[in-house]
Amino acid sequence: MPGADATGLQDVRSGGAWTPAQRRKNDAIWALSTLALLGLGRMPVAVLRLLGRGLGLAAHTLVAGARRMAEANVERALPALGAVERRRLVRRCFVTLGGLLGETAAALRPGGGAPLLALSDEARTTLAQARGEGRGVVFPSAHLGPWERVAASLVAGGIPLVTLARESYDPRFSDLYARLRGGHGVGVVWRSSPGAAARILRTLRAGQVLGVPMDLRSRVPSCGVAFLGHDAATPIGPARIALRAGSPVVVGTAAPRPAGAATAAQPWWVTATRIPTDDLGSDDESAFELTARINGELSRRILAMPDAWVWMHDRWGVERSGTGV
Repeated sequence: MPGADATGLQDVRSGGAWTPAQRRKNDAIWALSTLALLGLGRMPVAVLRLLGRGLGLAAHTLVAGARRMAEANVERALPALGAVERRRLVRRCFVTLGGLLGETAAALRPGGGAPLLALSDEARTTLAQARGEGRGVVFPSAHLGPWERVAASLVAGGIPLVTLARESYDPRFSDLYARLRGGHGVGVVWRSSPGAAARILRTLRAGQVLGVPMDLRSRVPSCGVAFLGHDAATPIGPARIALRAGSPVVVGTAAPRPAGAATAAQPWWVTATRIPTDDLGSDDESAFELTARINGELSRRILAMPDAWVWMHDRWGVERSGTGV
């Protein structure tokens, strides 16, 4: 059925139309979200962060399905943790991500919210050298720590960045996301939009950075490679794009600043690592290998700060779409 997702529900991203029941539900979600943002608009960032942490704690307590998913994923990726340690990690994760959600809400109002992230010297040097090759940069990243501030922080640091993103199930939220990013000079290419492939190529040919989140399971062409120690369907498109365009690949995420450099206002910064590609061709076998290398770096970063990743996501689910190398 055109426009229907795997459950048979209509998906407007693929040409479908909401049923009356879906429309009522989505209108209610949008109205509540709009009212919440209006109500939070005047609150200091510190208050929003505190409220977000409280919301995360409440979600941990009340949303049993998400909590069980997180605990199962942690058990899979970190089998050495005992049951008590595992539960504590998941609780910290909900609270941490809730606080970061509060900061993101603040970024939607005029003047922005929490301060942007500093770039480590390594990140500046790595990205400058990669961009200096003149073929753009593919920048895989993850939903780790204050990920919504990474793109804006790169742009503020003089690095032109365009993110590749999937539209929200509700176009109104897509507009909201675009406003969140566009207000900081971050470009967006929506995967399903007409001309997306051409814009991706223009971005790289212009020497810009193409940001691609790669840590979550997604309905895009994927291949099975190790992620956090276990086989997981992972988008293969970024590797194909990089190899066919001859673009360097640099993995970057938010990371905790070293103890001597961290402050209450700036506990995070952006770090970056270049992934070697000189030994790879442009075929699908090479794309598979590059995807595995990217996953290895993303896994290393997540394991270094496990309480700041989205463990409640169904990363190793049984559903697959667009698979194959």
